[in-house]
Amino acid sequence: MPLPRLRTAVVVAGAALLAKRAMRRRIEKSPLWPLPALEEPVSGHSQRRSTTGLRLLITERSTPADGVVLLRLKGSGLPRWQPGAHLDLVLPSGLIRQYSLCGDPADPDSYTVATRLAEDGRGGSREVHERLHEGQEVEIRGPRNRFPLADAPAYVLVAGGIGITPILPMLRALAASGANWRLLYGGRSRATMPFLEEIGELDADGGRVTLVPQDEAGRPDVAAALADAAAGTAVHCCGPEPLMEAVAAALPPGCTLHLERFSATAPDATGSAAFDVELRRSGRTVRVAAGRSALAAVRAELPHVPYSCEQGFCGTCQQRVLEGQVDHRDDLLTDAERRDSMLICVSRCRGERLVLDL
Repeated sequence: MPLPRLRTAVVVAGAALLAKRAMRRRIEKSPLWPLPALEEPVSGHSQRRSTTGLRLLITERSTPADGVVLLRLKGSGLPRWQPGAHLDLVLPSGLIRQYSLCGDPADPDSYTVATRLAEDGRGGSREVHERLHEGQEVEIRGPRNRFPLADAPAYVLVAGGIGITPILPMLRALAASGANWRLLYGGRSRATMPFLEEIGELDADGGRVTLVPQDEAGRPDVAAALADAAAGTAVHCCGPEPLMEAVAAALPPGCTLHLERFSATAPDATGSAAFDVELRRSGRTVRVAAGRSALAAVRAELPHVPYSCEQGFCGTCQQRVLEGQVDHRDDLLTDAERRDSMLICVSRCRGERLVLDL
């Protein structure tokens, strides 16, 4: 290389090095250096659920009772679960619905769910019945468990209709362990009550299971079923709200009650004063009108925010609260969780402003 060109290259390289060093000194003197390290966001990452969906193959579809569809979902090395757990099922339309796992917790490669067609429902069960078939893939999230089998000296299990789905794995576990258990199972008719054959096999000696088809025997006599339950007995119930209320009203002293609802107890997410929600990570503030839910207001700005039931009982929309007082209206969060999080589909602000980790 000729000498003038070499001198030019050296001068340019030296100038670039000096400029780089000057820029670094300037950055290091800045109050933003080093950049503050934010904590891992909690919002949308509740410990109740896995936010990473799994794609599973529908390998079996059957009808264990009139109006009931059972799906077996196949995967490999799936997350473990315990009786009482349920999944989020992401339907082809984008709807997300929760269904109890009713298969074998020891099976690492498949999940089983069953759903009854709800003619007056919100569309989820109809989509399962009409659009999900063998050979399709479906996305699931979870599993998670808000209805675990309690540790108790004795058990009374009460199921109404499709409410048998979380109860069935409990029955299997209790029968296998030799525990003291009884089941009260009601439905519209025997034809509409799934898993009757297996339940009969679990009660091989007889006397533990009381079946109450409504067309044959009317409604279950909950009070009679619980009358002789000893103190310490765990009562697990899943079914329609009137059945829940009857069990709660008849619960003997000293027994513990564990409920799994089909839906929430109709919380009101509106009807309070308007308030502001600051979305700290996004740098935005949204106004939540008195007639609007915080979820609706937030999703208008951040459409990716997950949600499902919109009734305060599934936990999908749980978000971390950084500042402000929450008017909790859900049926799910524990007292500890309510100290720093909320379900934005139903809960509101007790003041004028909340700050969310979004």
